[in-house]
Amino acid sequence: MTTSLELIPGHLTLDQLRQIRQGGVRLSLHADASAAIRRSAAVVQAAAAGDAPVYGVNTGFGKLASKRIGKDELAALQRNLIRSHCVGVGAPLAAPVVRLMLATKAASLARGYSGVRESVVQAIIDAFNAGLVPYVPAQGSVGASGDLAPLSHMTLALMGEGEMLVDGQRRPALAELERAGVKPLVLEAKEGLALINGTQTSTALALEGLLRFETVFASAIVTGALSLDAARGSDGPFDPRIHEVRGQPGQIEAAAAYRALLSGSAIRQSHRDGDDRVQDPYCLRCQPQVMGACLDQARHVRDVLLREANAVTDNPLVFAGDAADGSADGGGAAEAAMISGGNFHAEPVALVADALACAIAEVGAIAERRIAMLIDTGVSRLPPFLTANAGLNSGFMIAHVTAAALASENKSLAHPASVDSLPTSANQEDHVSMATFGARRLGPMLDNTAHIVAIELLAAGQGIEFLRPLRSSAVLESVHALLRRHCPAMAEDHYLAPDIERAACIVNEGELATMLHTRTAMVVLD
Repeated sequence: MTTSLELIPGHLTLDQLRQIRQGGVRLSLHADASAAIRRSAAVVQAAAAGDAPVYGVNTGFGKLASKRIGKDELAALQRNLIRSHCVGVGAPLAAPVVRLMLATKAASLARGYSGVRESVVQAIIDAFNAGLVPYVPAQGSVGASGDLAPLSHMTLALMGEGEMLVDGQRRPALAELERAGVKPLVLEAKEGLALINGTQTSTALALEGLLRFETVFASAIVTGALSLDAARGSDGPFDPRIHEVRGQPGQIEAAAAYRALLSGSAIRQSHRDGDDRVQDPYCLRCQPQVMGACLDQARHVRDVLLREANAVTDNPLVFAGDAADGSADGGGAAEAAMISGGNFHAEPVALVADALACAIAEVGAIAERRIAMLIDTGVSRLPPFLTANAGLNSGFMIAHVTAAALASENKSLAHPASVDSLPTSANQEDHVSMATFGARRLGPMLDNTAHIVAIELLAAGQGIEFLRPLRSSAVLESVHALLRRHCPAMAEDHYLAPDIERAACIVNEGELATMLHTRTAMVVLD
């Protein structure tokens, strides 16, 4: 079912962005946006008709800004800009990312500081509503001067000269526009530059990573609680007094979630008295501290990306002044101005993408340590490698190796992208953010971490089998039952890779996250 979503420029919410990412929504623009769009467009049109050099209107771009362009070539200038900047390579961006690009670009232009006509904003919305997905190669942006190459591919498709992605295949854009009844976009002065100058690709990629992290993180809280019960760990370290005296909000919430998940466990009750293990290993005992810190980090990332999704990030920016036609009225009103700046520099996105990468890596790293703990009989007090007949059977020995490989890979991918910079455009653009790669690498990291958490789910579920007839808490028994509906217990060695993939689907599709949210007070991002 398609739902309606009204874009109010500058006021996109996280829930709206989540809906846009998922699809199944139809966008419209709030009526109040029209006046600001018209005023800024009038300023550009006046500059195009005048004789003064104005960057982005009647000059070349970047290092070629000193080159004047004749009035009869201004539309060709914008078309050539898009064509020349379509230089992306690599696999296409996924449809959810492209949907976020389209919506946030439309919302940014509609704030009325970019100098485009209403028809440009409407063309983006029309393409979105038609379900069109421009073919946008993932690689080719350094995250400054805007995400030039990917946004150019998006724009070229809207012009009917590029390609659309249809059922995973590249198709000529013009034919798809015609099939959908959408008119090709025709550019006028400055409009090509406004469309490709901006951080919408890096922001969309980072939002995609953040919203996926929400699900993987919540799943890892659940599997961590299941591992603790399987290893007959203590819930003492989750005592609220411990966390209150530290005062870290994410840690306090995480500890409360673990308490709620473990409440009522007969397994825990069975070893509450007389347990000879004084303290659990850190991978169990310090879960609130590690996961809580990751939660706080994710919420900071959320705040920055929400601001960026609502931002105006192209250049130059158009300030229309007080008069509707963009001119001063002679009575002290503010004059119209086009001012060059650097809002296209994606440093805010780059830094939070790096922060989120570290959190993703840590969630996977501590989950891998719990898997290692579960298969180590000296620590978990469970059968070696979680198999009853070790030697004849290898159990989870090599499943842990896969988890270790993925955790190690994440450590390399977590290296900050933002500390790198290569000058471009003949040293005119001499410091760049690398935000687009920083955000793009979150996807593979989340794939890795989701598989680590999936392996933990399988291992912890196997550990619970050895404690029967004791039962865990009601919610963790529901988790165990969910797992068993998809993956059988491993009484002896069997083909395990399909089980890992099915468990990863449980993680990625949010079934564990839903259990966390319905049984505890924790809400990850909202």
